[in-house]
Amino acid sequence: MKRFVRRVEVVPSPNIWYHPDAYELENQAQDADAVLWRNLAEWVPWAGREVVDVGCGDGFHLPRFAGTARSVVGVEPHPPLVRRAQRRTAGHANVEVRRGAAQRLPVQAASADLVHARTAYFFGPGCEPGLREADRVLRPGGALVIVDLDTRHRPYGDWMLEDLPHYDPGAVDGFFADAGFTCHRVETRWRFADRAGLEAVLRIEFSARVAERAISETLRRNTGGNGAELVLPVGYRVLVREKPAGLVQSGGEASPRMP
Repeated sequence: MKRFVRRVEVVPSPNIWYHPDAYELENQAQDADAVLWRNLAEWVPWAGREVVDVGCGDGFHLPRFAGTARSVVGVEPHPPLVRRAQRRTAGHANVEVRRGAAQRLPVQAASADLVHARTAYFFGPGCEPGLREADRVLRPGGALVIVDLDTRHRPYGDWMLEDLPHYDPGAVDGFFADAGFTCHRVETRWRFADRAGLEAVLRIEFSARVAERAISETLRRNTGGNGAELVLPVGYRVLVREKPAGLVQSGGEASPRMP
């Protein structure tokens, strides 16, 4: 899970920042049946529209949006990942990657139809500055969509909670419900070509002890399967909030405008 930017500072993401090659394997394994993408295209269609991807990492998802979007801006705070994302999207004329943080997006006000964030920044209480900033850059009728891993879905959620004993799924759900989001729960499959890839990914996502448990349980789950492919069921929580016309931010204050 990419984690960065809590309030003012940028918090290093322990997986993609330090293990970008293993994270690339994770991106390739995720949503093997494109269930998330099909649902997103239904709930927040982006064809012909302006998209901002917050916490885009090395830009893995940007070409997918660029295939039908009018324009795509990827925003990422970590310079090495910004450069990787720029190289990945060099052949896409409608994509631009900019360095920036979720609570101060380098994007003009009311210039986007969709703000997308996948496993980055928006994890519950504390992310209010980013929510306000997303509202600033969205046009009326535009949507903010937050895709995060679902701790209520087993077995991946169990492993997450073992490493995050103070995480309260109910409180986080309540926070987003109070903020006006509709929650969709989506079950997907991660598919790995071999054991080495599975182990590399789980070891950057969990503590050493929990990673060993996750590897062992996944291997047992796949016993008797066909070939060397390994499959892991993983649930996501997809949060969607549309910006109504005439939205006024709390206190009547506008978020900072960026050049």
